[in-house]
Amino acid sequence: MNRLIARLWHLLRGSLQWRVLWLAHAKFMIGVTGIVRDHDGHVLLLRHRLWPEDRQWGLPTGYAKAGETFPDTIIREVREETGLTVTIGDLATVRSGYRLRAEVAYEALHTGGEIKLSSLEILDARWFPAHALPAGVPDSHQSLIRKTTAD
Repeated sequence: MNRLIARLWHLLRGSLQWRVLWLAHAKFMIGVTGIVRDHDGHVLLLRHRLWPEDRQWGLPTGYAKAGETFPDTIIREVREETGLTVTIGDLATVRSGYRLRAEVAYEALHTGGEIKLSSLEILDARWFPAHALPAGVPDSHQSLIRKTTAD
């Protein structure tokens, strides 16, 4: 039976194999977060309109679009939400185990532009020292900031 299945698989070839795999496996959204710092080491936090009122401050984050690389997601999200330009740095973390979502976080450096809010999603954007974050930053974001802060 295994030989027959393997033979059928090889006969499918290319795009048809991909279609079978697509149908047979779970689909995930990929949330991508940026730990964006300025040249002084301050971290960019956004006050998200759609987050719970007691914890609206957090890192720039968004979902990857089909065909978009994760670093490009951060570049796009930061530009859309703040008008700032960033350069992507090291991969900070990859986490899974959520129902239909995986999360990826990258370090990033502010390389240009001034904060200009134009997104309906963002109420405010500010630079904070890592040791003086505002109330309500989610624990997961505080952990990312601590993990990537140079001693």
